[in-house]
Amino acid sequence: MKYAFAGDREISTNILAFIISKGYKPSALFVSDGSISSHSKELIDIAGLENDFVFKGNEFKNSLELIKSMNLDYIFGVHFPYIIPNEFLELPQNGFLNLHPAFLPFNKGWHTPSWAIIDETTYGATLHFMSQKLDEGNIIHQKELVIQPSDTANTLYQKALRLEEEVFYEAFDDLVALKPKSVKQINKGTSHSKKDIKQIQEIQLDAQYSGKELIDRLRGLTTNNVEEGAYFVFDGERYYMQLSIIKQK
Repeated sequence: MKYAFAGDREISTNILAFIISKGYKPSALFVSDGSISSHSKELIDIAGLENDFVFKGNEFKNSLELIKSMNLDYIFGVHFPYIIPNEFLELPQNGFLNLHPAFLPFNKGWHTPSWAIIDETTYGATLHFMSQKLDEGNIIHQKELVIQPSDTANTLYQKALRLEEEVFYEAFDDLVALKPKSVKQINKGTSHSKKDIKQIQEIQLDAQYSGKELIDRLRGLTTNNVEEGAYFVFDGERYYMQLSIIKQK
């Protein structure tokens, strides 16, 4: 199995290390760069490739012919934060695969745990083929997570990260055999852009909300970034809120 690996975040280091431990070293590595990078150094160390085969940031977009000459079976994308040009989707013989922290076709796009809570949609993790339309490619493998009343977007996301690894590991033998089974996404599902979250962050002090609606909004907006949280405005000042939920023992 010949592949390139495109990733960031701790989950990508775990998955790359797993693939290599099975005897498959990447032909090329795409890592993030600058302020959006979190685990590029770790990925480079794990891959052990020469510098000519490590592409930082958008460098890979200018190296199409070199990467094409590698005759890749796959490109694996794991939380890689860059837009993938269409020509790269068709470059590997078997496809460009992506791990997505959601149960597709629900919660395509951004802030998947937030919208799963707020919209009350099915949630989980999905390994799928990338397509020209965001998160609409055929599904190779997925698993569902049950959202607990105590979950916030942050706790749910941490669960999804662990589940994403399970999904990839369970599909690995089929990937190595170069015959991954897949199914089309039939249901239209749901989708959200990055900016959609900003439209629901402000809690209007003179508005009426049901208890459940307000709690779910606060749960869904409690992430690891306080500036993504719910807020209210008082005397011209903005006050952010994060929710902590403890189940009675």
